[in-house]
Amino acid sequence: METPAQYSSEEGWCPVGTPGIVAVAVMLATFMEVLDSTVVNVSLPHIAGSLAADVDQSTWVLTSYLVSNAIVLPATGWFSSVFGRKRYYMASVVIFVVSSFLCGLAPSLMSLIVFRVLQGLGGGALQPISQAVLLECYPRRQRGIGMAIFGIGVVFAPIIGPTLGGWLTDQYTWRWIFYINIPIGILALVMSHIYVVDPPYLQRGVVKMDYIGLGLLALSIGALQIVLDTGQRHDWLQTDWIVQLTLVAIVGLIVLLIWEWYSEHPIIDLRVLKIPNFPSGVLLMFMVGVALYSSSVLQPLFAQSLLGYTAMLSGLALSPGGVGTLVFMPLVGSLVDKWNPRYLIMAGFLLAAISLYKMSQYTLDISFWQLAYPRIYLGVGLAFLFVPLATAAFAFVPSERTGAATGIFNLLRNIGGSFGIAAATTALANRAQFHQFRLVENVTPFSPGYISWHASAVSTLTASGQSQDAANQTALALVYQTVQVQANLMSFVDTFWMAAVLMLVLIPFALLLKKLPRHDEPIDADNA
Repeated sequence: METPAQYSSEEGWCPVGTPGIVAVAVMLATFMEVLDSTVVNVSLPHIAGSLAADVDQSTWVLTSYLVSNAIVLPATGWFSSVFGRKRYYMASVVIFVVSSFLCGLAPSLMSLIVFRVLQGLGGGALQPISQAVLLECYPRRQRGIGMAIFGIGVVFAPIIGPTLGGWLTDQYTWRWIFYINIPIGILALVMSHIYVVDPPYLQRGVVKMDYIGLGLLALSIGALQIVLDTGQRHDWLQTDWIVQLTLVAIVGLIVLLIWEWYSEHPIIDLRVLKIPNFPSGVLLMFMVGVALYSSSVLQPLFAQSLLGYTAMLSGLALSPGGVGTLVFMPLVGSLVDKWNPRYLIMAGFLLAAISLYKMSQYTLDISFWQLAYPRIYLGVGLAFLFVPLATAAFAFVPSERTGAATGIFNLLRNIGGSFGIAAATTALANRAQFHQFRLVENVTPFSPGYISWHASAVSTLTASGQSQDAANQTALALVYQTVQVQANLMSFVDTFWMAAVLMLVLIPFALLLKKLPRHDEPIDADNA
């Protein structure tokens, strides 16, 4: 096929007149892949029941995908240089679509886990390659728009994932959460074949295989992801195999970083971390992942466990945040080229803090709207965070190193999400135990309030026909249930409040980012 006319590299490397079409082509598959990391969550009980497994075993459907996905992410730039970026991207889409179909057909839990591993291997390349294409396709003066399009995919997808997963599972079966990927993936494949073009500076060629780096990457990142995803369910360091995997992850990461830094042909180009703005941007994006994924887990969990909401209704409570993100992401994309991105990022952290603080004021008698509206602040805040942060992080990254940088950037955002979920669920469990212990101190035969309540409850129960012994047992069960509910409520309040404080603490860190170069200034990554 004849290569279309191109812009100059300074103006963006994209077929003339088609940046919007290219954006749709690469973001279709990326949106589908990010959605798949969250859409499965609400369907786990159905998957477990259908495949004769318990819910704890079924969580490996999530873990297996996250592990294989995390291993591929940072190596995307290397694979692109070996196979050619467009060719590798299209092959990844094919692997993702085929494995999605196999997941839908899976006859057993073990086969589903194997197919999810394949799905993660195929999906891992989609985020960094689509971001690299968008960074190159839009000229420097419009990079904010490109990152807004990318942000809609990677921020909006996790928000609507639980709702879509619940609806598909309720209306059809859990298998349709995988089948829905097939037509979207085919469309993305066709559009990518027609409209995506590799720029000339991406020279495809066989380089020396970094077998040691690849092995260390798979071992350390895989172990880390397993620990983060399963640690809370297995009591963290109280479990021997969690301790062992933690040591493997720590030692493996240290050796990996040393090996890759000095390797002549590294599978992960860590030298991009020397480029101005990029390490600070990666660190802040890690924290954005913490805020996005932890709140997306805590709020539905609060609605289901304490308010009695269904999975789909609790997912709908996230929808206002998605609307806020969709509306403001393009707006912020246009502002980032006119305003100082550092101030936009600070505003984003402030809005996220306000949202989480409002969530810390939840009670047991709130309405659906009272539950949902704080998500608007968070959705808008994520728009103010993601677009300027991504733009600032890549401001000094040369085009030929964009692939390596986007792999690291997206890996840290995803791991930030895993850290956020692990930290939130651990804090939730610890604070619930703390509050239960403190509340039980007041439920004793020496507490006047408890004595009065117990006597009134027993009197009411005996008046309704229960015997004295039965009334006593029922009253004890009621007070235990009340203590549990109140302890859980206070633990949610504490966890939301701690997350809000974290967002406030991060505000001044936006000043670590250097001022962006003017559009007419050449980029010198070494001396910027």
